[in-house]
Amino acid sequence: MSDASASTCSPATVRLVDRHRLGQIASGVAFLAVCAVAALIVVSQAGSGGAGGDTDLEDAGLVRQELAGIPQHGTVLGDPRADVKVIEYGDLQCPICRGFATDDAPDLISQVVRKGVASYDLRQWTVIGKPPFEQSTAAAKAALAASQQGRYWNYVQLFYRNQGAEDSGYVTPAFLTAIARGAGVKDIARWNRDRESSRWDADLAQTASEAQSLGLRGTPSVVVEGPGGRQVLTAPGFDDVENAIQSVS
Repeated sequence: MSDASASTCSPATVRLVDRHRLGQIASGVAFLAVCAVAALIVVSQAGSGGAGGDTDLEDAGLVRQELAGIPQHGTVLGDPRADVKVIEYGDLQCPICRGFATDDAPDLISQVVRKGVASYDLRQWTVIGKPPFEQSTAAAKAALAASQQGRYWNYVQLFYRNQGAEDSGYVTPAFLTAIARGAGVKDIARWNRDRESSRWDADLAQTASEAQSLGLRGTPSVVVEGPGGRQVLTAPGFDDVENAIQSVS
């Protein structure tokens, strides 16, 4: 600072300037702190997958990437003529099924189905709640309706990643429609007609009958069939399914 500048600043003026600068600094620090907290909240929500059960969808892009390029035939993902078939019996409201869908199914899809080692069929076994399992049935029919437009697997994987508390009432038409849109179902009007159809009642009854015949104890149950026989697994991990595939191949 030049002498001329120094002569214009009294000690009182300097103190006022210092206080003003301190106020600016404090405001800036507070603003940065708010931004940091907001960023942490966003990261935390993205990492946890959200609370689920609402229409603010989680992981739609991840599901699209996971399934890209793999053919879907009804409820079957991959080549339905594959020698080995992995058949899961699950309920879309089942929290353990959700864990399998998010933690194990991605490896099963990428390392087994995508490579043509086995096909993967997810059958809707509605067991959550009390008969007639209204919410699970509504969810199952919505997924089966999506299969009519080749988006069954997109629907079920996206549903699991946005699953709410079981039988809590979150399975509403609005929620189901949001999942359908996120799953890439093109004709929503057709999907609505399909999901409200009674045509799926026979399919759901058949799946329940199969589960009983196989002696399944709960969801998720996985049946692995191949030239070497059949293995039935209850609440398995990916390693369990992979070992079963090797055993029946």
